[in-house]
Amino acid sequence: MNEIDWSLEPVRGLLLRVGEMLPRVLIAILIIVLGWMLAKAVRFAIVKGLRAVNFNVLTERAGMDSFLRDGGIRADTTQILGLLFYWLVVLASLVIGFNLLGLEYITDLLGRVLWFLPKVMVALLILAFGAYFARFIGNAVVAYCRNVHLQDADVLGRIAQYAILAFVVLIALDQVNVGGEIVRQTFLIVLAGIVFALALAFGLGGREWAAEMLERWWPRRRKP
Repeated sequence: MNEIDWSLEPVRGLLLRVGEMLPRVLIAILIIVLGWMLAKAVRFAIVKGLRAVNFNVLTERAGMDSFLRDGGIRADTTQILGLLFYWLVVLASLVIGFNLLGLEYITDLLGRVLWFLPKVMVALLILAFGAYFARFIGNAVVAYCRNVHLQDADVLGRIAQYAILAFVVLIALDQVNVGGEIVRQTFLIVLAGIVFALALAFGLGGREWAAEMLERWWPRRRKP
């Protein structure tokens, strides 16, 4: 009898562990399922809310949606944001579920991804509003240059737009901790070259206009 009890001892230990883990597994599965359902509701609400405030119109005018379509991506920026919120909720439920099971390594890995997603969302918002602002400034520069009869107005407008867009991209990359000092220094060099080119173009093409403005606001004294 003692030999039989000794041989069944590992089985008893296994059954006890299974009995202790089973409620946790069931609760973890329930949390993950509820999190998945909540994630779908959050994605739907985010997409509807952003479309209600015409965020999709802003991204379309900024050129982000057309850029995604040219890259073969069917979803627009609004749907991508909704998808990011979806995965944010799903990952949060997974972290809670795996933490309940005591899987610390997986929980730590998912936690890092979970903390990274909000940075991606902020970077995407920065790109959306920054690209819209860059296009607005570019159009304003083109209109201004045409009003003063400055040559190459379209080129100057694009240079201004791309300079602002490059700055916005740099901010977005810094938000997700991509790049570093080399990227910043490279951007400053490129930006300095663009500013020099704009100054040179204005100096060569806008001299007459500048002289007229100076004469209008600060007329020279005429000799009697």
